[in-house]
Amino acid sequence: MPTRRRFAATLFVLLLSTAACGGGGSAAAPAAPSPTPTAGPAGWTLVFSDEFDAAGALDPARWNHEIGYIANDEKQYYTSRSENARVADGTLIIEARRERWMGYDYTSARLNTKGRAEFLYGKVEIRAKLPTGRGTWPALWMLGANIDQVGWPACGEIDIMENVGYDPQTIVASVHTAAYNHVQGTQRNATTTLPAPWADFHVYAVEWYPDRIDAFVDGQRYFTFRNEGTGSSTWPFDKPQFLILNLAIGGTWGGQKGIDDTLFPHRLVIDYVRMYK
Repeated sequence: MPTRRRFAATLFVLLLSTAACGGGGSAAAPAAPSPTPTAGPAGWTLVFSDEFDAAGALDPARWNHEIGYIANDEKQYYTSRSENARVADGTLIIEARRERWMGYDYTSARLNTKGRAEFLYGKVEIRAKLPTGRGTWPALWMLGANIDQVGWPACGEIDIMENVGYDPQTIVASVHTAAYNHVQGTQRNATTTLPAPWADFHVYAVEWYPDRIDAFVDGQRYFTFRNEGTGSSTWPFDKPQFLILNLAIGGTWGGQKGIDDTLFPHRLVIDYVRMYK
């Protein structure tokens, strides 16, 4: 992990908006209150967090629900129901269920902070326990806030953590840009191994600087993507991004070895989300 951090030259933008954002079905909500800045890990200041301490529905000032089918030939229908996303026992639970709903055989949830918390440079930490089993595809990731204007992958994507149930011990971090993306098979990524990420919580994190993006698990860096200085096709990461948390079922990656219907329901359990500058 780098020990020298020079934030005087680093712009960190936290954008909080009252506009309705996210996937279809997202509703307008008050802007998320920015917490009183507090000390975080050495050299960082906390500027946004959700500790999931209040049981029940998610805070609508912080989170949007994306509704319906989104992408990647995934087999679930995303809902805003408490059966699929809720706060309980000090954690966020995103639950994928095997049930017939709106023409689909599975339901789950996909949440984002678009228009509520968008940021440029800094650190994101998410403490989570993953599901496991063939067909699961949990992801903690970010997209450029300008996606509605420029589309994907020009907006840039930072994958803090991805995992597929048929390869349950492998944790993946990656970036996607116009030049480097999975459609072309040119995405930039790296993997690390955890013995049982479904049995224990781990901290998945990225540190985002003007010259590079670093990814970590439990404080151990395993991926670095550097700014090549060749323009936005390789480095669109000079504009704000928003956070996404979701649990997909099947799809072009998660479904490559099928879906084990005997294992449902599946849960992605998140202890906290923290953003620092």
